[in-house]
Amino acid sequence: MHARSASSTSSASSATSARTAAQLVALLLLGAVLLALGLAIGSLGWSPWTEAGDTMRLILWDIRAPRSIGAWLAGALLALAGAIAQGLFRNPLADPYLLGCSAGASLGVAALLFIMGISPAAAALALRVGMTGAAFVGAIGAVLLTLVLARGVTQSLRLLLAGVVVGVVLGSGSALLTLMNPDILRAMQAFMLGSTGYVGWSAVQVMVVSLGLCLLTALGCSRTLDALTLGEDTARSLGQRLTLIRLVLIAALSLATGAAVAQCGLIAFVGLVAPHLVRSWGPTTHGALLLLSALTGGALLLAADIAARWVIAPQELPVGIITALLGGSYLLWLMHRRKAHFGGAGGSQ
Repeated sequence: MHARSASSTSSASSATSARTAAQLVALLLLGAVLLALGLAIGSLGWSPWTEAGDTMRLILWDIRAPRSIGAWLAGALLALAGAIAQGLFRNPLADPYLLGCSAGASLGVAALLFIMGISPAAAALALRVGMTGAAFVGAIGAVLLTLVLARGVTQSLRLLLAGVVVGVVLGSGSALLTLMNPDILRAMQAFMLGSTGYVGWSAVQVMVVSLGLCLLTALGCSRTLDALTLGEDTARSLGQRLTLIRLVLIAALSLATGAAVAQCGLIAFVGLVAPHLVRSWGPTTHGALLLLSALTGGALLLAADIAARWVIAPQELPVGIITALLGGSYLLWLMHRRKAHFGGAGGSQ
């Protein structure tokens, strides 16, 4: 009897591993195909890289390549942050903009743009800090403020509520700075809607390093996330150091969100939808979930960026609008499906 049970468990584990490997390969191939499309679609629509000429090579190397790679990296960062947040807080509606990360990054960028209009000396200092630095400082400051208000990381509900409060307050601060200096309104509007149009190779380097650090950290803590699905008491009984690991995961969540927001602005729903899609493909451990979510998020944002360039070419839509439309539609469909499922179950009783 025990041998049969062990055999069935081993078979199920092998099937899960094979499915995960197949999904991994499929997502890598999808990412490669989308990257090729990203190189072939520009501001004027379809213009493949096979066209000869120094100008086309310059456009490919300096504009399309960093933009396409950057869009994939930003999507991977947001999706990874979403998977971390959902596992850490055991809440399927958690997303990367918890803890006030996005609002803090937005306030940092607004403060940078505001300072640049005050005086030449202030502008010189702001340029040294840069938009990336300002967004990072704002995101880290928001997380620290959230942790202070929540009195640590032990109470997940208090932490979530503190993050909502911090997000609202810091968002109001961004709006106030924008009203005080209307000259920054256009730049802040582009930031709030999300755009990959300004991503260059330096931004790609920042996101590559951030993704590597956050992914390694999250994978190292994946066993704790698996244990948390059984409850905090069970996780502690298994020897997990929950306070320390929560702090580490919150740092990874903040870094991933801050890096993506600093380079591409506020892009909604990618971090929320990508982990849901991965879970819909079958049960999996958090180790596989984190990796597959990152690959899925990269493909989603890169596809949205390609659509943003192509739909109304030669004009361009903010990529945040595309992700909001697609992500919101997906969640509405998911809610309708679950409502119909539970309604049917209730009727059958």
